[in-house]
Amino acid sequence: MNDLLLASLLAGAFGLLIGSFLNVCISRLPHDYSVVTPRSHCPRCGAAIAWYDNIPLLSFLLLLGRCRACRAPISFRYPLVEFSTGLLFFWAWWRAGGGWAGVKWCLFAAILVELIFSDAETRILPDEFTLGGIFAGLALAPVVPVPEGFISWLWRFQRPESSPALESFVHACAASALLSGGLWLMGFLYERLRGREGLGLGDVKMTAFLGAFLGLETGLFALMAGSLLGSVLGLIWIKARGEDAATFELPFGSFLGVGAILAAATRL
Repeated sequence: MNDLLLASLLAGAFGLLIGSFLNVCISRLPHDYSVVTPRSHCPRCGAAIAWYDNIPLLSFLLLLGRCRACRAPISFRYPLVEFSTGLLFFWAWWRAGGGWAGVKWCLFAAILVELIFSDAETRILPDEFTLGGIFAGLALAPVVPVPEGFISWLWRFQRPESSPALESFVHACAASALLSGGLWLMGFLYERLRGREGLGLGDVKMTAFLGAFLGLETGLFALMAGSLLGSVLGLIWIKARGEDAATFELPFGSFLGVGAILAAATRL
């Protein structure tokens, strides 16, 4: 077993632990609850969850997906989040080759998992992850360059003596502003024309986070892929459930997150 594969497996195992924490965030942050206290407990009977019942994936399987105290079913979201995070950590570390690049893309994956499941479950994209993601993306841009694109080439043409770190930071800032600004403008125009809100500010902030990590072109690909997925699957859902399209609230952030994973896969 080579060193990179071993490190990737360890990253995947660490991702399972992070996924367990993300489950806490998904359950609590949209409701403004602390992620520290109280300790994890069954939402039905309130029984505290012992450490041996809180082992990622394994505890769910051993308990057959039920609370040890009251036997109430445990949401399948819990193992799904843990498995998704572990798998993405393994993949990100492997494809990035470890190092700071691996750290950056594992962090990106963790934020995406939280936002995807949080929006799907509560239609809320917590600021702790959208705004925190923007800050993290901009802070890491000089260390691990964002994928090159038009902004990078334009900056290099105008300032050939500039350092690669500054070039990447400028690209991340510009991409974050342009993508989020463009999405906000589309939402604003939609609201003025249709008389109802088409996008929430959470979606705009999430797009800014994607721009900070992915750059302009890759971020735009994520936005387009997410929009296409949301449109197609949303329409199928409306038709299948007979819901009113005018009042249906699409978890756009969830589809945007899936689009971002697809976009990152093309550049890593």
